[in-house]
Amino acid sequence: MKGSSKAATPEEYIDGLPEPRRGEISELHKLIRATVPGLAPTMEFGMIGYGKYRYKYASGREGDWITIALASQKNYISVYVCSMDETGKRYIAEKYKKELGKVSVGKSCIRFKKLADADLKVLKEARRSGGMSRI
Repeated sequence: MKGSSKAATPEEYIDGLPEPRRGEISELHKLIRATVPGLAPTMEFGMIGYGKYRYKYASGREGDWITIALASQKNYISVYVCSMDETGKRYIAEKYKKELGKVSVGKSCIRFKKLADADLKVLKEARRSGGMSRI
């Protein structure tokens, strides 16, 4: 499922996935909901989105974006965390890159082939240490 899901709800999105991906996305969905319960889940851009924030560039361009997103891609699972660490200088994904396990990290994106590759305890700790708790 490459950002093209026509699912209307997160549950419909998850139910439409084949196993074992369905179980892995479901587990991540539950983890995100428990970690940041104030961010309501929605479907955004073919992904499960959690919360929104308003951005504005120096150029004047502005819009709304997802705070956290969860997507089942063809070759990997992606978790996008569009939040900075407590210093406001690094994305949470970049800050915890070395501790997250067997993952690929972009600025705000954490990608992995299967759930066992990612250290979920580190994701939870990121929230407690001032990262996602600031969302």
